[in-house]
Amino acid sequence: MAEVAKLEKLLDSERHLVVTSSIATNLMSFEEYAVYDDGTEKRFELVDGVLVEMNPPLLEHFLIAKLIEQVFDAEIKRLQLAWLCFREAGVRIGLRKSRLTDVCVATLEQARELRGASVVFETPPLLAVEIVSPDSVKRDYRYKRTEYAALGIPEYWIVDPLKSKVSVLQFNEGLYEETAFTEEQQIQSSTFPEVKLTVAQVLAAGELPPN
Repeated sequence: MAEVAKLEKLLDSERHLVVTSSIATNLMSFEEYAVYDDGTEKRFELVDGVLVEMNPPLLEHFLIAKLIEQVFDAEIKRLQLAWLCFREAGVRIGLRKSRLTDVCVATLEQARELRGASVVFETPPLLAVEIVSPDSVKRDYRYKRTEYAALGIPEYWIVDPLKSKVSVLQFNEGLYEETAFTEEQQIQSSTFPEVKLTVAQVLAAGELPPN
């Protein structure tokens, strides 16, 4: 009986190895993700080796991202910095994990490393911005906060039209220190300390003018 029990245990162990191996071989690597194209305009993040489709941005979301990009671009140009601002660029945050940012700022040197390749940074950008939508609350506040801190992104903005606030997270000794801004408060950024931009201006960008 003891020998039978040992045999059954060994078989169970082998079955587990086969299942685990099968699952692992079906996972997408980061390298595969970086060149993946399904022939559509769909956007995907890579989460633990699995493609996760992202919903198209809301109009308000799109317009707010556009304003932030324009403000950052203008400040980069004014200060003649060797930086670039990107929309919907990817950031690798793990072995089989890559996120899409709504807006991010990276150095010209980082951008040069991506010549001829997908815009997915493998080193931390200077700043990342996420604009919260109803389906991204947990992702933006919890998952990306943890992931961006682990990667060491110096500054992370969470623009939340649902709560009418902008949270600026500054990386300090392995953790983010968060400051929330509302209404007419000017957003304080260590990356762009001279930018004069209020929460009200950011949120107003998402509103269409009246007829």
